[in-house]
Amino acid sequence: MDFQVPNTLAEQIANYLAERIMTGQIRPGERIQEATLANELKVSRASVKEALYTLERWHLVEITPRKGASATKLNADYASELYDVYMHLLMMLAARLCERWQETDKPMMLDAVAQVVDQVKQPATDITAVVEASFGVMEACCKVVDNPYLTEALSNFKPAVSRAYYLSAERYRQGLAQTSQFFSELPQAVLARDADKAQALIRGFAEHQKQLIRQALS
Repeated sequence: MDFQVPNTLAEQIANYLAERIMTGQIRPGERIQEATLANELKVSRASVKEALYTLERWHLVEITPRKGASATKLNADYASELYDVYMHLLMMLAARLCERWQETDKPMMLDAVAQVVDQVKQPATDITAVVEASFGVMEACCKVVDNPYLTEALSNFKPAVSRAYYLSAERYRQGLAQTSQFFSELPQAVLARDADKAQALIRGFAEHQKQLIRQALS
């Protein structure tokens, strides 16, 4: 993406760098020089520093005293640990969702799920579009559950999880049948308020996805 100065400068810098890290333009472990970046984007170092703190919260950057910032390392073990934590957050979300959804929430939730299934069924499936639609389901569920702490935690994991998907896109493509099945079965469990079934589906699907990512990054 081309950099454009927006109203919230530090956030836009963070988004700009996040895309470069997620797509591999900034490699795992690569140093991010504040002064060089500030000069490149024609912004202040203070804005860059604030953006780097945001990226640290998103698990895309490590900031070490006296050494500065670098893109977080990403290998099979790191991705596995990341996905384990993300999976448990999703399981918590599912449990709360089964407790709290109302009839008025059904159209929004089912529409979000339908968008994922529709993307998977496209003749030339766009993995990025599938991943983004999947996050759309998560965000719709977060709105229903209305737990700001859980929403923030999941939102902060989204860039790092996206990065793992982008770097293992072809492996992820092999699991599209399971993706379609998962998003067909999950709404049934949620609408039946069967939290145990919903959490079991999430665990099974997440373990499958984790193995695909591990294989791609090994």
